Amino acid sequence: MAARNFGFGAVLSLALALVSAGGAAAAEPHVAAAVTIQNDVFWKDTSGNPVYSQGGGVLKVGSTYYWYGAKYNGAVGYYNNPGGGKNGDTSLSAITIYSSTDLANWKFEGNALTGAELGGGWVGRIGVARNPNTGKYVLVSQLDSGLVFATSSTPNGKFTRAGTQSSIANVSTGMSGDQSVFTDDDGKAYLIYSNKSGRSHLYVSTLRASDFLQVDPAKNVYNSSAGGREGNIMFKYSGTYYFCSSDLHGWNASHTYCISAKNIMGPYSGEFVLPGTDADFSHVTQTGLAFTVTGSQGSFVVFGGDRWSDFAGNGIGYNQWLPVTVTGSTPVFHSLSQWTVDAAAGTWAAGRGNNYVLNPSAEADRVAQNDLAGWTTTGGAVNSNKQGGHTGRWAFAQSSSSAYTASRYQNISLPNGTYTLSAWVKSSGGQKKATIFAKNYGGGEVSASISQSLGSWTKVTVSGIAVTNGSIQVGLYSDANAGNWVNVDDFSLVQNG
Repeated sequence: MAARNFGFGAVLSLALALVSAGGAAAAEPHVAAAVTIQNDVFWKDTSGNPVYSQGGGVLKVGSTYYWYGAKYNGAVGYYNNPGGGKNGDTSLSAITIYSSTDLANWKFEGNALTGAELGGGWVGRIGVARNPNTGKYVLVSQLDSGLVFATSSTPNGKFTRAGTQSSIANVSTGMSGDQSVFTDDDGKAYLIYSNKSGRSHLYVSTLRASDFLQVDPAKNVYNSSAGGREGNIMFKYSGTYYFCSSDLHGWNASHTYCISAKNIMGPYSGEFVLPGTDADFSHVTQTGLAFTVTGSQGSFVVFGGDRWSDFAGNGIGYNQWLPVTVTGSTPVFHSLSQWTVDAAAGTWAAGRGNNYVLNPSAEADRVAQNDLAGWTTTGGAVNSNKQGGHTGRWAFAQSSSSAYTASRYQNISLPNGTYTLSAWVKSSGGQKKATIFAKNYGGGEVSASISQSLGSWTKVTVSGIAVTNGSIQVGLYSDANAGNWVNVDDFSLVQNG
């Protein structure tokens, strides 16, 4: 599928740098014949139809990746009217199946099961594993307050219901909260989950070895002391298991929390925040899925973050896929709006169209507040976020009933080159000075004035920013009179030379 400004597409150019946890560039072998993963948009399949796959998982069979997930009716409504605001329609249309050999171009294979076949109710957190004894592909999903199992003789075939389970032994509340299915190198499959109601206990269970149609008694591997955990996922890298989860925010963006162990049943380390997920709350997502890509030249982990159909109002696009690299035993999340991947080589790089600003639309923080993730402020409570953004729910705001001087800025490490900075702005006008600016990049400060009256969202641009020292500071500055205000949304800093 050709590269477009929506979804995934092939690209011919090679990206020259990786982005580290803080946005810093690091040298990496060039990616040959790479394809592009474009976040912050609605993805489309190889037939040009929207990709509907949430709360699911990915299974590799041979050289093909199969992606299973939920198609919620609310997702369809949001795609058709993204400006219509949040919706709460979590009813299930179907569990869908997509396939790909390059992780960017996804073919719709059909529905594994429809909502009608599952009998209605909440369905989600879907995973599939192949049982080595029966040769069957086994789908495991939450269904209302229990689990449902289904089987197929092929990974892309129609699945048939094969059983349910109403409780899991040794779980504090009897049943799983958010879950995922993890298949280990030896073919054994596990359910990775927290307890239902409260979700402060984290568990690992094997799927019954004979057929995977039952979840075995739980092993409690960790108890959270700082609130519940949901969106539970697992990946394995160089013999270490990483059990990762989100805050208990319900559909919403979150830091990603991880524990690690050499044995899947533990003992596990203390909990740590996945480096790189703080500045924009995991690219404004909740943990959804993870899998390791291993090729002829390297390996890395794909983190699949979910924006949940606009049930939370976290911005455009349902699925945001980001690379995770591991140095020693430390995994690092790379927040990118665009990146390239060569699945056969096991390599990736930042895309030429990547937006290097983190939390560019003020969406990560979820609630009204003054200090926003990824940004530094001066001027105190003059800075805030405000509902009613150019896109999404939120925008940056500066206002006061008294005269004020304030700034909101972000320091970014990035490859040297020529960049364009842009943002969408509304302004009362009348400020002594109000600008979108860039500085500390190896040249003098450059800016676009926004001290004029701008009653509707207006795009302002600063082009030709020649970065020579591998860093830049971008932001918003106001020297304003009483009653002056500015709203800013959708910052963008993209390399074009």
